[in-house]
Amino acid sequence: MTIGCSSPYKISDHFDGKRFFNPTAPHGQTVGEIIKYLVSSRPSAWPREVSNDQKLVLNKALSDNEVAVTFVNHATVLIQVQGAGILTDPVWSERASPVSFAGPKRVRRPGIELSELPQIDFVILSHNHYDHMDLPTLKALNERFSPTFLVPLGDREKIDNLGAKQVIELDWWQTLPVSSDLEFVFTPTQHFSGRSPFTFRKSLWGSYVIKSKGHMIYFGGDAAYSAHFTEIARRLGAMDLSFIPIGAYEPRWFMKSVHMNPAEAVHAHLDLESKKSIGIHFGTFQLTEEEIDRPVIDLEKAMKPRDLNEADFSTLKEGQTQTFLLGGLSHPVNGFPCASRLFE
Repeated sequence: MTIGCSSPYKISDHFDGKRFFNPTAPHGQTVGEIIKYLVSSRPSAWPREVSNDQKLVLNKALSDNEVAVTFVNHATVLIQVQGAGILTDPVWSERASPVSFAGPKRVRRPGIELSELPQIDFVILSHNHYDHMDLPTLKALNERFSPTFLVPLGDREKIDNLGAKQVIELDWWQTLPVSSDLEFVFTPTQHFSGRSPFTFRKSLWGSYVIKSKGHMIYFGGDAAYSAHFTEIARRLGAMDLSFIPIGAYEPRWFMKSVHMNPAEAVHAHLDLESKKSIGIHFGTFQLTEEEIDRPVIDLEKAMKPRDLNEADFSTLKEGQTQTFLLGGLSHPVNGFPCASRLFE
């Protein structure tokens, strides 16, 4: 599906008839800023390889109000809820790149190998950057599971071309009901799209709210901090569990309009009125200047002034599974979440 002068999409507050844009930051990064960053960037040293040491727990029986989450890597999370297996932004390739010989290379293996995955019923894609939309991985998932793919406006053709039978394009605030107990809502983020200079902002980007029997799970994909977090909570209600990006944020003068730092991620957690949040989008591909462990360190620092701790906002190791009783998560008090009820 080609977006151009004859685009099938309606002009809106985030689409001008040719390209999508952020209502909260319509101008984004300038060409001058991009050139300055490419010339001046000084990435820190990352290790060549980091091992995973988690023992997988993927097949625990769940009650109606339970959700099992397994951190795979980067922004890839396995969510098991209401008998459905959901994968977010799955990336198993060695590089987040259009080519196999160059571009950001993973320093950690995925926490689950493709061959170890349980049944996958839904794949949700936040946008089409290479570290979020990995076509070789999506092709393998389609061949093995034939899941339903949920994609932003403008990305259906890429997935159709893989032979997928069920691909659903969504605009911001569109809802996909699956059953009386499960539905998906595609929600806004402040970010951008493009897999080459020629496709810059020609497809949409976003986040997802998964509704499970009245409980809500938020997947943030990739985003800058903006008013959209408050708007999501205002329209849909407080989140029970949120996956919020915390990495790829330095230098701030360049990354602030597209990526949150951990302090802003804490603001997003509070704006979403999230009862429990888990950090994603860090520690796998070196995309920006900060050290590999800096997002986790900065998250811990950012929580202290807010009187938050690991019960409120934490990270998981690759391959680590945690099971949450959604109905047992505590409600926020005066804007600050209480300790959550958590079962290993």
